[in-house]
Amino acid sequence: MRQPPDDAAKGYRQVTEMSGGRRPIRGHRNGTARPPPKFVTGSLLNHILVMTGAGALGLVAIFIGDLANIYFLSLLGDEAIVAAVGYASSIILLTISIGIGLAIAATALVSPALGAGRRPLARRLSASAHAWTFVVACLLSILVWVLIPSLLTLLGAAGRTHQLAASYLEIQVPALPFLALGMTSSAVLRSVGDASRAMYVTLFGAATNILLDPLLIFTFELGIEGAAIASALSRVAVMAMGFYGVIVVHRLMTRPDLARMRKDALPLARVALPAVTTNIATPAANAYVTAAIAGYGDSAVAGWAIIGRIIPVAFGAIYALSGNVGPIIGQNYGARSVDRMRETLTLSLVVTAAYTLAAWFALWLLSDQIVAVFRADGEAARLIGLFCAWLSPLFVFLGALFVANAVFNTLGRATVSTALNWGRATLGTVPFVLAGGALLGADGVLIGNMLGGIVFGILAVVLCYRLMDRLAAEWPDGVPQRQPSVRRLESPDEPPTQGLPLQ
Repeated sequence: MRQPPDDAAKGYRQVTEMSGGRRPIRGHRNGTARPPPKFVTGSLLNHILVMTGAGALGLVAIFIGDLANIYFLSLLGDEAIVAAVGYASSIILLTISIGIGLAIAATALVSPALGAGRRPLARRLSASAHAWTFVVACLLSILVWVLIPSLLTLLGAAGRTHQLAASYLEIQVPALPFLALGMTSSAVLRSVGDASRAMYVTLFGAATNILLDPLLIFTFELGIEGAAIASALSRVAVMAMGFYGVIVVHRLMTRPDLARMRKDALPLARVALPAVTTNIATPAANAYVTAAIAGYGDSAVAGWAIIGRIIPVAFGAIYALSGNVGPIIGQNYGARSVDRMRETLTLSLVVTAAYTLAAWFALWLLSDQIVAVFRADGEAARLIGLFCAWLSPLFVFLGALFVANAVFNTLGRATVSTALNWGRATLGTVPFVLAGGALLGADGVLIGNMLGGIVFGILAVVLCYRLMDRLAAEWPDGVPQRQPSVRRLESPDEPPTQGLPLQ
C-alpha cells in the first residue's frame, strides 16, 4: 500500500494548486504528473549527508587544487614565492566570495520555484542568474585587475614578494568570470538535488589544476606563473562541466532574454547584493589578518598562507554543508513545511559540530607531518602547529555562522547575514587581533582571529530559530496567511521573491 505523503508534500500540492500548478507539475511525455521535488519528502538527515558528502568531495577537490599550488611552489625552496601566494590569496578569496554571493542568489530563487512546482520559471531564473553573473564578474575582474598593485601594497607586500604576487594575480583574475559561471551552474544543480553532478563540476576543475601544476611549474619552468595558468585553466573546466549539467542534462536554462533579464534583475539583486556583501566580509577579515601578520615577516605570512589552504581542505565538508543546506531549506520553503525547515537547521548544526571534532582530531595527529610536507620552519611552523593542535576546534562557531547564512539568504533575510558577517569581520576580528598581537605577537594574531567568531556564531543560531518560529506563526496550516502573496502565485512568470512571501 502506498504510504501517505508527509506534510511537505501536502504543502507542495497546496501551493502548486493555488498557482495553477497542474500545468507546471506535468513533466513527462506520457502525461504523468511530475513527482514532488526531491527535498520535500524523505529523510532530511539522509538528504543533508548525501548532499554534503558529494559537495564536500567536490569542494575539497578544488581546495586541494589550491593546496597543490602551494605544495608544488614550496618545492622550489623560495619562501618569497609562498608568501606571494599568501598575499594573492587574500585578493583571490575576495573575488571568489563575490562569485559565491551571485551563486547564492540562483539557489535562493531557483530552489523555491522548484519546490512550488514551477519548473518553467526555474529555467528562466537560471538563465537570468547565469547572464547577470557573467556581467558582474566581468566588471569585477576588470576593476580588481587594475587595482592589483594598490591592493597588494595595502596588504603589506613589498619588493620581490609584491612583484611575484602581482604576476600571479594578473593571470588569475581574468579567469574570474569562468569560475563565477561554474559556481552558479553548480548552485542550480544543487537546487534540483543533483549532488553528484554538482560534485563533478568541481572535481573536474581540481583534476585539471593538479595535473597542470607540475607540468607548467617544473617541466616548462614557469614557476609561480605556471601555477597561476593552471588555476586559470581549471576555472574554464569548471564552467564547461557546470554548463553541461545545467543545459544538457537537466535542461534548466532557457536562452537568456534581455527583457526577462531586466525583469529578474531586482529579485536577483535583492538576494545577490546582500549575499555578496556578506561573503566579502570573510576575505576582508582575512585581508586584515594578513596585514597584521605581515608585520612579523615573510615566514609568518607563509605560515598564514599554508593555514589558509589547510582550513578549507580540513573543513571542506562544513563549507559544503553551508552550500547545500540552502536548496533543502528552499524547496521546503516553497512547499510550506516549517517543521522540516527547522529540522534541517538542527541536523545541520549537529553535523557541523560532529565533523569539527573529527577534523580537529585529524589535524592534531597530523600537525607535524603538515609542517614537514610544506617544509615550514621557524614562525611558519609554530603557527601551523598552534592552529592544528589548539585553534581548529573553534571553527565550529564559524561553521554555525555559515549554516545560518544559508538559511537567512534562502528565506529572503540576506541583510541579517550581512550584519552578522560584518560584525564578525569587524567587532569579532579587529579588537581581538590587535589585543592578541600586542600580547603574543603572531601567535596572538591567529588566536584573536579565531576567538572572535564565538559570539557571532551563537548569535546567528539564535536568530535562525527565531525566524523559524515567526514562519510557523504565519503558516499554521502550511499555507501563508497573507492573501496578496498567495494571489500573486497565479502569475506563472512572477519570480518566487514576489510570488512567495520571501521578504
